[in-house]
Amino acid sequence: MADSPNMKTLQSWMHAVISHPDGVAAGLGSDSAQSSLSVDSNQLESVVCRSQACTSLERLAVYNNAYFARLMDCLEVEFPALRQAVGEEAFGAFAIGYLQSYPSQSYTLNDLGRRFPDYLAKTRPPRDGDSSLPDWADFLTDLTRLERLYSEVFDGPGEERIPKLSHAELSAISPEAWPDHVLETAPSLRLIELQFPVHEYISAVRKGESLAPPGASSTWLVVNRREYVVRRRTVGRVQFELLRRLVDGEMLGDAIMAVVPLAESEVEDLAQELERWFAVWTREGFFIGIRPAPSKSFSSEA
Repeated sequence: MADSPNMKTLQSWMHAVISHPDGVAAGLGSDSAQSSLSVDSNQLESVVCRSQACTSLERLAVYNNAYFARLMDCLEVEFPALRQAVGEEAFGAFAIGYLQSYPSQSYTLNDLGRRFPDYLAKTRPPRDGDSSLPDWADFLTDLTRLERLYSEVFDGPGEERIPKLSHAELSAISPEAWPDHVLETAPSLRLIELQFPVHEYISAVRKGESLAPPGASSTWLVVNRREYVVRRRTVGRVQFELLRRLVDGEMLGDAIMAVVPLAESEVEDLAQELERWFAVWTREGFFIGIRPAPSKSFSSEA
């Protein structure tokens, strides 16, 4: 090479070569590497010196292997229940396939597993028998979705320093004005609908307990973070739909009226249940404020 590359150029080239999912040989010829340094395998020693024991390519392969070993470790830490369910060998195959399909492109490893649930859903095998029934692949996808959600809630915005809405503050609003108010949900609050009660399996794995994978059962969870601890709560279908509408910013009155048809077949006394639900939800820190809904303005044409 006529001119020695600067440090930034070398760093970009090195990253492109050692992080390529198909190995350093493929990385060396990749567009991203070539755009930094136009170097082929015959010229590699001009950039990376060989050692007594290894060629330049073999030395780079050490970094490539270490890079992907670190990524594999991160996925194992984030998805321990999935690893337990499928075993170490199958998990490794899933992880390698995922990293090849979705190479890490973020400055933080917190984003590494973001698309792992999508990858499992897209690469799942064909269904056997009744395609409407959840199967093993659906269980694994649900498992991965919830483990990823736990990570996002843990690393995401919290409300540890934000005052929570108390049940007394909520109850202080007159019954007449209550329907025209909007609740502000906590930043960490997440809702997830699942085909399997995978939260029980995840809890067992984290405790080191042995638990057989559960059978299919519609499951609705609310996940949030309080005092830097991720917490989850199982709710019924009516509660889930009501909370979903509140998260979307609907007025209390509209949200409640929307779930009345659903509640008629499941809740004997909706008014009494609403009082109990909101008492629990405020105690669990689901809301951080309440405000009157913006008034609607109308214009008339002459």
